Amino acid sequence: MTLAIIEPGLQTLVVDQGRFGSRHQGLPWSGPADWVSFLLCNSILGNQPNTPALEFSLVGPTLKASRRLALSHIGPPCNLEIDGHSLNGLNSFTLNPGETLKVGSCSSGVCGYIGIKGGITPKSILGSNCSLSAIKAKTKLACSEGWCMRTRLPEEWLWQNPKGEVRVTPGAEFASFKSKNLFNEEFMVDQSSNRMGLRLSGKEFSVPEGEMVSEPVCPGTVQVSRNGHLLVLGMDGQTIGGYPRIAQVIRADLDILGQLRPGRKVTFTLVSEEEAKFLWQEKSNRFSSVSMQLCTASGLFL
Repeated sequence: MTLAIIEPGLQTLVVDQGRFGSRHQGLPWSGPADWVSFLLCNSILGNQPNTPALEFSLVGPTLKASRRLALSHIGPPCNLEIDGHSLNGLNSFTLNPGETLKVGSCSSGVCGYIGIKGGITPKSILGSNCSLSAIKAKTKLACSEGWCMRTRLPEEWLWQNPKGEVRVTPGAEFASFKSKNLFNEEFMVDQSSNRMGLRLSGKEFSVPEGEMVSEPVCPGTVQVSRNGHLLVLGMDGQTIGGYPRIAQVIRADLDILGQLRPGRKVTFTLVSEEEAKFLWQEKSNRFSSVSMQLCTASGLFL
Protein backbone atom coordinates (compact mmCIF):
# COMPACT_ATOMS: atom_id res chain seq x y z
CA MET A 1 0.00 0.00 0.00
CA THR A 2 1.69 3.17 -1.20
CA LEU A 3 1.36 6.88 -1.65
CA ALA A 4 3.01 7.93 -4.92
CA ILE A 5 4.71 11.31 -5.31
CA ILE A 6 3.49 12.70 -8.65
CA GLU A 7 4.93 16.19 -8.10
CA PRO A 8 7.24 16.74 -5.11
CA GLY A 9 6.47 20.40 -4.38
CA LEU A 10 9.25 22.43 -2.76
CA GLN A 11 11.63 20.82 -0.26
CA THR A 12 9.18 18.04 0.65
CA LEU A 13 10.67 15.86 3.38
CA VAL A 14 9.70 12.96 5.61
CA VAL A 15 10.02 14.23 9.18
CA ASP A 16 9.54 12.83 12.67
CA GLN A 17 10.40 14.56 15.95
CA GLY A 18 14.09 14.56 15.09
CA ARG A 19 17.41 12.73 15.08
CA PHE A 20 18.76 13.12 18.59
CA GLY A 21 22.02 11.85 20.08
CA SER A 22 24.08 12.30 16.90
CA ARG A 23 25.20 15.93 17.02
CA HIS A 24 28.66 14.83 18.20
CA GLN A 25 28.96 13.18 14.77
CA GLY A 26 28.10 16.45 13.01
CA LEU A 27 24.49 15.51 12.23
CA PRO A 28 21.72 18.10 12.83
CA TRP A 29 18.55 17.44 14.80
CA SER A 30 16.40 17.69 11.66
CA GLY A 31 12.74 17.15 12.56
CA PRO A 32 9.87 19.55 11.85
CA ALA A 33 10.57 23.25 11.41
CA ASP A 34 7.19 23.91 13.09
CA TRP A 35 6.76 21.30 15.85
CA VAL A 36 3.27 22.55 16.82
CA SER A 37 1.81 21.98 13.33
CA PHE A 38 3.56 18.60 13.12
CA LEU A 39 2.07 17.56 16.48
CA LEU A 40 -1.47 18.58 15.49
CA CYS A 41 -1.06 16.93 12.08
CA ASN A 42 -0.54 13.58 13.80
CA SER A 43 -2.96 14.13 16.67
CA ILE A 44 -5.99 14.76 14.47
CA LEU A 45 -5.43 11.28 13.00
CA GLY A 46 -4.85 9.61 16.38
CA ASN A 47 -1.16 9.00 15.60
CA GLN A 48 1.61 8.92 18.17
CA PRO A 49 3.57 12.23 18.39
CA ASN A 50 6.66 10.82 16.67
CA THR A 51 4.82 9.35 13.66
CA PRO A 52 6.58 10.30 10.39
CA ALA A 53 4.73 12.83 8.22
CA LEU A 54 5.48 15.01 5.18
CA GLU A 55 6.74 18.58 5.49
CA PHE A 56 6.74 20.89 2.48
CA SER A 57 7.90 24.49 2.04
CA LEU A 58 5.75 27.13 0.30
CA VAL A 59 4.38 24.76 -2.38
CA GLY A 60 2.89 21.35 -1.58
CA PRO A 61 3.20 18.01 -3.39
CA THR A 62 0.77 16.12 -5.61
CA LEU A 63 0.08 12.63 -4.22
CA LYS A 64 -1.77 9.56 -5.55
CA ALA A 65 -3.07 6.71 -3.39
CA SER A 66 -3.00 3.02 -4.31
CA ARG A 67 -5.20 2.14 -1.29
CA ARG A 68 -7.65 4.05 0.89
CA LEU A 69 -5.65 6.37 3.16
CA ALA A 70 -6.56 8.70 6.02
CA LEU A 71 -4.71 12.01 5.62
CA SER A 72 -4.45 15.33 7.41
CA HIS A 73 -3.18 18.80 6.57
CA ILE A 74 -2.03 21.34 9.15
CA GLY A 75 -0.13 24.57 8.56
CA PRO A 76 -0.46 27.82 6.63
CA PRO A 77 -3.61 28.12 4.49
CA CYS A 78 -3.34 26.56 1.04
CA ASN A 79 -5.79 25.05 -1.42
CA LEU A 80 -6.17 21.25 -1.34
CA GLU A 81 -7.93 19.42 -4.17
CA ILE A 82 -8.84 15.78 -4.70
CA ASP A 83 -9.22 15.14 -8.42
CA GLY A 84 -9.94 18.83 -8.97
CA HIS A 85 -12.50 19.20 -6.14
CA SER A 86 -11.51 21.60 -3.36
CA LEU A 87 -11.46 20.32 0.23
CA ASN A 88 -12.42 23.82 1.44
CA GLY A 89 -10.12 24.00 4.44
CA LEU A 90 -10.62 20.46 5.78
CA ASN A 91 -7.90 19.30 8.17
CA SER A 92 -8.53 15.54 7.86
CA PHE A 93 -10.00 13.52 4.99
CA THR A 94 -9.87 10.17 3.19
CA LEU A 95 -8.00 9.65 -0.08
CA ASN A 96 -9.47 6.68 -1.93
CA PRO A 97 -7.62 4.30 -4.30
CA GLY A 98 -6.70 6.00 -7.56
CA GLU A 99 -7.52 9.50 -6.29
CA THR A 100 -4.98 12.33 -6.53
CA LEU A 101 -4.43 14.99 -3.87
CA LYS A 102 -2.95 18.28 -5.09
CA VAL A 103 -1.60 20.61 -2.40
CA GLY A 104 -1.28 24.24 -3.51
CA SER A 105 0.98 27.07 -2.38
CA CYS A 106 0.92 28.64 1.08
CA SER A 107 -0.68 32.09 1.20
CA SER A 108 1.43 32.92 4.27
CA GLY A 109 4.04 31.17 6.40
CA VAL A 110 6.42 28.56 5.01
CA CYS A 111 5.92 24.96 6.20
CA GLY A 112 2.85 22.77 5.80
CA TYR A 113 2.38 19.18 6.99
CA ILE A 114 0.61 16.18 5.48
CA GLY A 115 -0.03 13.37 7.94
CA ILE A 116 -1.01 9.76 7.19
CA LYS A 117 -2.88 7.54 9.62
CA GLY A 118 -0.29 5.01 10.79
CA GLY A 119 2.51 7.17 9.37
CA ILE A 120 5.09 6.55 6.66
CA THR A 121 7.61 3.75 6.94
CA PRO A 122 10.86 4.90 5.27
CA LYS A 123 14.22 3.48 6.25
CA SER A 124 15.30 4.56 9.73
CA ILE A 125 18.75 6.18 9.84
CA LEU A 126 20.43 6.59 13.23
CA GLY A 127 17.16 6.24 15.09
CA SER A 128 15.12 8.66 12.98
CA ASN A 129 12.97 8.56 9.84
CA CYS A 130 13.82 12.15 8.86
CA SER A 131 14.83 12.54 5.21
CA LEU A 132 18.40 13.55 4.51
CA SER A 133 17.32 15.06 1.18
CA ALA A 134 14.09 16.25 -0.46
CA ILE A 135 11.72 13.64 -1.88
CA LYS A 136 11.70 13.34 -5.68
CA ALA A 137 8.91 12.68 -8.16
CA LYS A 138 7.98 9.00 -8.72
CA THR A 139 8.93 8.12 -5.13
CA LYS A 140 6.52 5.67 -3.50
CA LEU A 141 5.95 5.86 0.23
CA ALA A 142 4.78 2.80 2.17
CA CYS A 143 1.67 3.62 4.24
CA SER A 144 -1.05 1.81 6.18
CA GLU A 145 -4.64 1.68 4.94
CA GLY A 146 -7.02 3.95 6.85
CA TRP A 147 -10.20 6.00 6.88
CA CYS A 148 -11.26 9.14 8.73
CA MET A 149 -14.03 11.68 9.02
CA ARG A 150 -13.75 14.93 7.05
CA THR A 151 -13.07 17.38 9.88
CA ARG A 152 -11.75 20.86 10.69
CA LEU A 153 -9.82 21.98 13.73
CA PRO A 154 -11.65 24.24 16.19
CA GLU A 155 -11.06 27.92 15.39
CA GLU A 156 -8.77 28.46 18.40
CA TRP A 157 -6.44 25.66 17.27
CA LEU A 158 -6.06 26.73 13.63
CA TRP A 159 -2.65 27.81 12.36
CA GLN A 160 -1.89 31.50 12.90
CA ASN A 161 0.70 33.52 11.07
CA PRO A 162 3.41 34.41 13.65
CA LYS A 163 3.87 38.10 14.43
CA GLY A 164 7.63 37.94 13.98
CA GLU A 165 8.53 38.72 17.60
CA VAL A 166 11.12 36.19 18.76
CA ARG A 167 12.25 35.85 22.38
CA VAL A 168 15.89 35.13 23.16
CA THR A 169 18.31 34.61 26.02
CA PRO A 170 21.86 36.05 25.94
CA GLY A 171 24.36 34.13 23.83
CA ALA A 172 27.88 33.20 24.90
CA GLU A 173 29.36 36.30 23.22
CA PHE A 174 26.44 38.62 24.05
CA ALA A 175 28.66 41.00 26.03
CA SER A 176 30.81 41.67 22.95
CA PHE A 177 27.96 43.60 21.28
CA LYS A 178 25.74 46.60 22.01
CA SER A 179 22.44 45.01 23.03
CA LYS A 180 20.41 48.01 21.83
CA ASN A 181 21.38 47.13 18.25
CA LEU A 182 19.62 43.77 18.67
CA PHE A 183 16.53 44.74 20.66
CA ASN A 184 15.67 48.17 19.25
CA GLU A 185 15.81 47.23 15.58
CA GLU A 186 13.77 45.40 12.94
CA PHE A 187 15.42 42.79 10.73
CA MET A 188 14.16 41.24 7.51
CA VAL A 189 14.31 37.57 6.46
CA ASP A 190 16.49 37.21 3.37
CA GLN A 191 15.60 35.23 0.23
CA SER A 192 18.49 32.82 0.83
CA SER A 193 16.97 31.50 4.09
CA ASN A 194 16.10 27.80 4.40
CA ARG A 195 15.90 24.96 6.93
CA MET A 196 19.59 25.40 7.74
CA GLY A 197 18.88 28.88 9.00
CA LEU A 198 17.57 32.40 8.46
CA ARG A 199 19.74 35.17 7.06
CA LEU A 200 18.57 38.54 8.36
CA SER A 201 19.24 41.92 6.76
CA GLY A 202 19.14 45.14 8.75
CA LYS A 203 21.44 47.14 10.97
CA GLU A 204 24.99 45.80 10.76
CA PHE A 205 26.90 44.85 13.90
CA SER A 206 30.53 45.68 14.60
CA VAL A 207 32.31 42.33 14.71
CA PRO A 208 35.06 41.78 17.33
CA GLU A 209 38.55 41.52 15.91
CA GLY A 210 40.25 38.14 15.65
CA GLU A 211 39.00 34.67 14.78
CA MET A 212 36.96 32.53 17.15
CA VAL A 213 37.62 28.88 17.82
CA SER A 214 34.59 26.94 16.56
CA GLU A 215 32.10 26.36 19.37
CA PRO A 216 28.89 24.31 19.73
CA VAL A 217 25.70 25.78 18.26
CA CYS A 218 22.13 24.48 17.97
CA PRO A 219 18.77 25.38 16.41
CA GLY A 220 17.91 28.93 17.43
CA THR A 221 21.50 30.12 17.90
CA VAL A 222 21.79 33.72 16.67
CA GLN A 223 25.24 34.44 15.23
CA VAL A 224 26.87 37.56 13.84
CA SER A 225 28.62 36.83 10.53
CA ARG A 226 31.84 38.50 9.41
CA ASN A 227 29.87 41.08 7.38
CA GLY A 228 27.93 42.10 10.52
CA HIS A 229 24.61 40.48 9.56
CA LEU A 230 22.64 38.03 11.71
CA LEU A 231 22.26 34.30 11.09
CA VAL A 232 19.67 32.27 13.02
CA LEU A 233 20.27 28.52 12.83
CA GLY A 234 17.38 26.22 11.89
CA MET A 235 16.63 22.53 12.43
CA ASP A 236 19.13 21.49 9.75
CA GLY A 237 21.80 23.93 10.93
CA GLN A 238 25.39 22.94 11.60
CA THR A 239 26.56 21.62 14.97
CA ILE A 240 29.59 23.92 15.47
CA GLY A 241 30.36 27.41 14.25
CA GLY A 242 33.03 30.09 14.40
CA TYR A 243 30.82 33.18 14.41
CA PRO A 244 30.05 35.00 17.70
CA ARG A 245 26.81 33.84 19.37
CA ILE A 246 24.93 36.98 20.32
CA ALA A 247 21.70 35.27 21.44
CA GLN A 248 19.74 32.01 21.64
CA VAL A 249 16.08 31.77 20.56
CA ILE A 250 14.08 30.13 23.35
CA ARG A 251 12.68 26.66 22.75
CA ALA A 252 9.07 27.90 22.92
CA ASP A 253 9.67 30.12 19.86
CA LEU A 254 11.56 27.70 17.59
CA ASP A 255 8.34 26.93 15.69
CA ILE A 256 8.06 30.65 14.83
CA LEU A 257 11.44 30.54 13.06
CA GLY A 258 10.21 27.78 10.76
CA GLN A 259 7.28 29.89 9.51
CA LEU A 260 9.07 33.19 8.77
CA ARG A 261 9.13 33.52 5.00
CA PRO A 262 11.46 35.83 3.04
CA GLY A 263 10.46 39.47 3.40
CA ARG A 264 9.02 39.08 6.91
CA LYS A 265 10.24 41.46 9.59
CA VAL A 266 11.70 40.08 12.82
CA THR A 267 12.25 41.69 16.22
CA PHE A 268 14.02 40.20 19.25
CA THR A 269 12.99 40.42 22.90
CA LEU A 270 15.29 39.48 25.78
CA VAL A 271 14.02 37.10 28.49
CA SER A 272 15.76 35.36 31.38
CA GLU A 273 16.56 31.64 31.43
CA GLU A 274 13.90 31.18 34.13
CA GLU A 275 11.30 32.88 31.91
CA ALA A 276 12.40 30.74 28.96
CA LYS A 277 11.87 27.54 30.96
CA PHE A 278 8.44 28.70 32.13
CA LEU A 279 7.34 29.72 28.61
CA TRP A 280 8.41 26.34 27.20
CA GLN A 281 6.63 24.39 29.94
CA GLU A 282 3.48 26.44 29.47
CA LYS A 283 3.42 25.99 25.69
CA SER A 284 4.37 22.31 25.85
CA ASN A 285 1.62 21.58 28.38
CA ARG A 286 -0.98 23.49 26.37
CA PHE A 287 -0.35 21.65 23.13
CA SER A 288 0.04 18.29 24.87
CA SER A 289 -3.50 18.84 26.18
CA VAL A 290 -4.74 19.82 22.70
CA SER A 291 -3.03 16.75 21.24
CA MET A 292 -4.68 14.45 23.77
CA GLN A 293 -8.12 15.91 23.02
CA LEU A 294 -7.63 15.42 19.28
CA CYS A 295 -6.36 11.85 19.69
CA THR A 296 -9.29 10.97 21.94
CA ALA A 297 -11.78 12.38 19.43
CA SER A 298 -10.09 10.65 16.49
CA GLY A 299 -10.44 7.28 18.21
CA LEU A 300 -14.22 7.54 17.86
CA PHE A 301 -14.14 7.19 14.09
CA LEU A 302 -10.79 5.80 12.94
